[in-house]
Amino acid sequence: MKNNKLAGVIKKSLLVILAASQQLSYAQNSGPARLVSYVKPLIGTGAVDKNSLSGSNFPGATVPFGFVQLSPDTQDGPDDPASGYDYNDKTIVGFSHTHLSGTGVSDLFDVLLMPTTGELKTEPGNAEQKGSGYRSAYTHGEETAGPGYYSVMLKDYGIKAELTSTVHVGMHRYTFPQNSQSHILIDLNHSLNKKRDYWACKIIGAEIRVIDQHTIEGYRIITGWAKLRKVYFHAEFSKPFDSATLVSGSSQHRDLSVINGSNLKAALNFNTTDNEQVLVKVALSPVSMENARQNLSVELPGWDFDRVSTQSSNKWETELSKIKIDGTQTQKEIFYTGLYHAFTQPNNIADVNGDYQATDLSIANAPDKAHYSTFSLWDTYRAAHPLYTLVQSEKTAAFINSMMRQYTSYGYLPIWQLWGDENYCMIGNHAIPVIVDAAFKGIKGFDVEKAYQAVKASLLTDHPGSPFSTWEKYQYIPEDIQSQSVSITLETAYDDWCVAQLAKKLNKTDDYNRFIKRSEFYRNLYNTKTGFFQAKKKDGNWLEPFNPLQYGGNGGNPYTEGNAWQYFWYVPQNVEGLIGLVGGDAAFNAKLDQFFTLEDKSAEKNGNASGFIGQYAHGNEPSHHIAYLYDYSGQPWKTQMYVSRILNTLYNNSSSGYAGNEDCGQMSAWYIFSAMGFYPVNPANGVYAIGSPVLKHAEIPVADGKTFTVDVNNPGAANPYIQSVKLNGKPYHKTYITQGDIVSGSRLEFAMGAKPNKAWGTKPEDKPPVWGY
Repeated sequence: MKNNKLAGVIKKSLLVILAASQQLSYAQNSGPARLVSYVKPLIGTGAVDKNSLSGSNFPGATVPFGFVQLSPDTQDGPDDPASGYDYNDKTIVGFSHTHLSGTGVSDLFDVLLMPTTGELKTEPGNAEQKGSGYRSAYTHGEETAGPGYYSVMLKDYGIKAELTSTVHVGMHRYTFPQNSQSHILIDLNHSLNKKRDYWACKIIGAEIRVIDQHTIEGYRIITGWAKLRKVYFHAEFSKPFDSATLVSGSSQHRDLSVINGSNLKAALNFNTTDNEQVLVKVALSPVSMENARQNLSVELPGWDFDRVSTQSSNKWETELSKIKIDGTQTQKEIFYTGLYHAFTQPNNIADVNGDYQATDLSIANAPDKAHYSTFSLWDTYRAAHPLYTLVQSEKTAAFINSMMRQYTSYGYLPIWQLWGDENYCMIGNHAIPVIVDAAFKGIKGFDVEKAYQAVKASLLTDHPGSPFSTWEKYQYIPEDIQSQSVSITLETAYDDWCVAQLAKKLNKTDDYNRFIKRSEFYRNLYNTKTGFFQAKKKDGNWLEPFNPLQYGGNGGNPYTEGNAWQYFWYVPQNVEGLIGLVGGDAAFNAKLDQFFTLEDKSAEKNGNASGFIGQYAHGNEPSHHIAYLYDYSGQPWKTQMYVSRILNTLYNNSSSGYAGNEDCGQMSAWYIFSAMGFYPVNPANGVYAIGSPVLKHAEIPVADGKTFTVDVNNPGAANPYIQSVKLNGKPYHKTYITQGDIVSGSRLEFAMGAKPNKAWGTKPEDKPPVWGY
């Protein structure tokens, strides 16, 4: 007996040793780490101080371009940051199913769930007063976030909350302690801040219905940043709840099966054993309850949480694999988290049957089961959409087809579209460069002729913020007719240039002549006396007084989220013409030098202005191309110096990882392109200006089994300057590459050093051209 027991102990010990050795062997021979391991969703979720921005990202679970983004909210009535989650907050209010990633304005936060124990509380309470509501304290030491998975310990209740998702379904796993008063609260009143007048957020109507002891359904109709949204949900529970408490305002009701109103909650009450897991599946639809049920039955019929989380992680691995890099651990974390953020939106708002809420609020159907929204185009046309054309070509076609549906119902393309609704945020009509860029890159899957009609109509039809009859009458936008006039003039001139190029491609000569003429209207606001683009009134006189350091916001000023210094450089369609306005390369370089060194001590800055190098503000998009302009004026080593500085000092892998709002992938796309060594200054001309690569290696699979490759010798912050470049093994002196170089599968090689090579890329023929095709 003793010998048998001893033998058993020895056998178990040997099995443990064998298992440990197998795990060690696997760890040593398992090959490269999965790319998802580098994604840190907590990057960009909290500023380090009140004077900086962080990114405004959410850390929760989502799939690439998915409808559901299931994430914790640390604020009741989220406002700033717009994601609803601030890394610096100490309590969590609950887990809502829809969020915006990196925007400057908040919305969504639909169908919040919160598990609790003890006395039932149906209000979120005060973050500063412990126990005043259902919110709970948490710590980052007990919080985990990765692609497709989030978990946190809710300390007030001893509940571990875990989240994962499919495209339309959020899945929760709550591990409860033993308690006869365990609850899962569903809050349909949780939304963006209803007290802020500028969006007038209001819940118009809502319903919660108890179907059985496993099932709850409901909806809410809400207005906010998006003018009208309908959100239907169908929720199923793995454990039957003992009872349900339905709440309308301050009134609680037991044993009701349905409740209607504008401030609704439901508490599902359980008796739980120690470490008992209760799972919840919540399917959403913007169309109907039936569609919410169908979304659940198609996407998540079972209850295997770990399987769903693994599937989500695998989806992310596939998407992240579209660019492979080698660099430091920190660089990989910033790069792949950036790619993750870039692929978080636009979001497919079509249900599994293809139904979606159209721009005119009707219900339409997408034959390909894809209809995308969340188009932050003022931001993303600059680099995020050019990135999509390289690594998400099929998605790019679907994005354009979705934009075209707004044109069909609205008469013009999206400006800033959310939940299928045009909210008119920001300026310009920047779906236009997205479509033109895709047309010239040969993206398949959309009708170029129909797209041309849409881009043309969008620049000829007067609509909010875009008075094109005024544009053609005055050949500039007068500030006393349309606010933000200088920024609108400059950005509309660029959009006109884009349409002109597509007109030329399609042999529409009259249209080409019309739009190419309009693309030069920016010159009419250049004041030779001040050396800036400056606002005029409709009588032709300059708007006085003028201070080039004075910031504008989103109205009441000639400049949009910037000042005259930052908007001076916005002529991407004709940088050579801009250089000519200033008086040539030497004068242009002197002005650039002043721009990057001029500090403003007045503290008169827009709230989006951050990440400063002189007047360069990397925290907002008008500055994003400016560091590359030295390539156009014969001093590319200064582009290399400033690009390296931005890459190495204005991005990090902490909660304050971005110098400003991440803006739906644009801030990340700047890093992704620039870290590889190039950037689309004009996002629609097929030309990429060369900067200062920081990665050792990067590769992008392109068509026909080819791969575009970048290799860098001696990269690093201490070696920002290009010593030499080779393209396909041959010495290369141009300060740009083209789309053709990328899609042909070229190899670009850099040798970097600590001192500038002022002979490289300085000849006139080395400058980036106006056109790259």
